[in-house]
Amino acid sequence: MIEDKIADFVVRSKYEDLDDDTVNEIKKRFVDAVGVAYASMDSPAYNAIKHLADYSQGNALTFGIKNTEPGLSAFINSLLIRYLDFNDTYLSLEPLHPSDMFGTIISAASLFKKTGRDIIKAAAVGYAVSMKFCDSTTLRKKGYDHVNFTEIGMAAALSSLLNFDIDQTINTISIALVPHIALRESRVGSLTMWKAGATAESSRNSIFAALATLHGFTSTKTPLSGELGFVNIIARDINKNVFDDLDVNYMKKTYIKKYPVEYHAQAAVAASLYLSNKISVDKIKKIDVYTYEAAISILADKSKWNPENKETADHSLPFIIASTMINRSFWLENYNINEYRKARDLMKKINIIEDYKYTNEYPEKLPIKIVINDDIEKYIDIPEGHYKRPMSLSSIEGKFIKLTNNKKLLDKLWHLDSMEAIEIE
Repeated sequence: MIEDKIADFVVRSKYEDLDDDTVNEIKKRFVDAVGVAYASMDSPAYNAIKHLADYSQGNALTFGIKNTEPGLSAFINSLLIRYLDFNDTYLSLEPLHPSDMFGTIISAASLFKKTGRDIIKAAAVGYAVSMKFCDSTTLRKKGYDHVNFTEIGMAAALSSLLNFDIDQTINTISIALVPHIALRESRVGSLTMWKAGATAESSRNSIFAALATLHGFTSTKTPLSGELGFVNIIARDINKNVFDDLDVNYMKKTYIKKYPVEYHAQAAVAASLYLSNKISVDKIKKIDVYTYEAAISILADKSKWNPENKETADHSLPFIIASTMINRSFWLENYNINEYRKARDLMKKINIIEDYKYTNEYPEKLPIKIVINDDIEKYIDIPEGHYKRPMSLSSIEGKFIKLTNNKKLLDKLWHLDSMEAIEIE
């Protein structure tokens, strides 16, 4: 059964199984996630949810506020990592943002005084499990949210962090998953804070599941393969064979974002930046954009052509292209109501077309071709930050400093593997 394969992998995985590249890549994603979290602390979502800490007390390390109870701590940490849509990505049959799970790992590690190496091992386990689920089937096309896979990965990561045995690992996955199947409704139409809240809820569910398991609370032993389990109800087409080669070094296939947009738009920003230096906006009569199905269905449905909030705008391919062309740059300041309005006239000149060749090349390539006035064009298939074209260390550090203006914190985070206890201040 899938549960047994995952639990066996969790239990037998050791820090020593990680190669040097994996340790370094996890540290990069940890640094990246914390930087994005700090930059999210002035967001409306954080300013709303942080008040919940007034109703609870606890000892779990929480970004930006006093320590609080584990569930809320995990929720806030993962919300901040995810809110700007600027942390890492994995694209397969299902997309994922695996560094979301650092939110719950940090909370649990602070409670149980785990070392930096414990965190790295747990992250490697969680990445591998959640990514393999993404390889096994799609949820998006069935109406379910990818955070269901994040939640399983988080449960596996916490089981690794707390050194659970096989039965405890399955039990943690069971409590996290069975009562909490997430629907994709939060990612269609005009988007809201729950776009980031969905993974934060998975983070909260996972730490509750781990703590309940730790103290002996039991759940069904077949959350995935049971008669009414995840596979039979949601994912009958799942490829079970992908779980035969679970590997703690698999996380190296994830991508870091250079620009603060949904990953399918990374290449669009780069192409638009190039083209913005070739023609002035007032001379543009039309822009034809050729790309693959996933990019269009996620970033160019009807609701994405008139964004009025950040949550929708960072998932709007026409806005991202228009705003980049107008400003000749794209950063967090592009997200405000004046920018949304300023981009509308140019957005009306944009046509987005599926190229079936590009669709067939996805996810090995993420192709986009932007053609202006049937004249000048730019094609990109592997954006910077993809594992096939990784961001340099200096670029990752530059992103962190631009987000946080905190070189001292950056230097501290790079030493995650030598930390005796988690420190993010």
